[in-house]
Amino acid sequence: MGCRVQKKISMRRKLHILRALANSNSAKRTTIEKSTILYIYKLKVAMETVKREYENLLAIRSQYLNLLNHVQENKNVKVEKINTGTFVVSVTCDKRGDKLVAILEAFDEMGLNVEQAKVSCENGFSLEAIVVAEDKKLDVRDVTEALLKAIGKESGQKDST
Repeated sequence: MGCRVQKKISMRRKLHILRALANSNSAKRTTIEKSTILYIYKLKVAMETVKREYENLLAIRSQYLNLLNHVQENKNVKVEKINTGTFVVSVTCDKRGDKLVAILEAFDEMGLNVEQAKVSCENGFSLEAIVVAEDKKLDVRDVTEALLKAIGKESGQKDST
């Protein structure tokens, strides 16, 4: 008989704890169980929401870091056409790698002859040059793309084309 009383007391204590956790006002066991199941379900939904938000934040962080790795902080190429086949080229970028060699190779591949050039490596790399094209059909955009590609290769970036 003492065992039954202890089980009843233990059951009442557990029901009281469940009622407090599930914020149930009922004294019936089945109602307390239902409200506890509902409370557990709500917790599960909240947990899934938090998990989804965490995964979204991780994806955003990954994209942000990826963008930061691909941004070139100080890379500027300006090409102006003076006459047919004559261009004024201005390039400024950071000091990493052999920029001058890469730019001169790009000029050579496009068939451009350098008439006058001024190069500086004080605060990064800068080049100002007047170039004349052997092929008069070259466009400003073609020269700009070739120079950006040459600078990108020397910076360790992958070729995007």
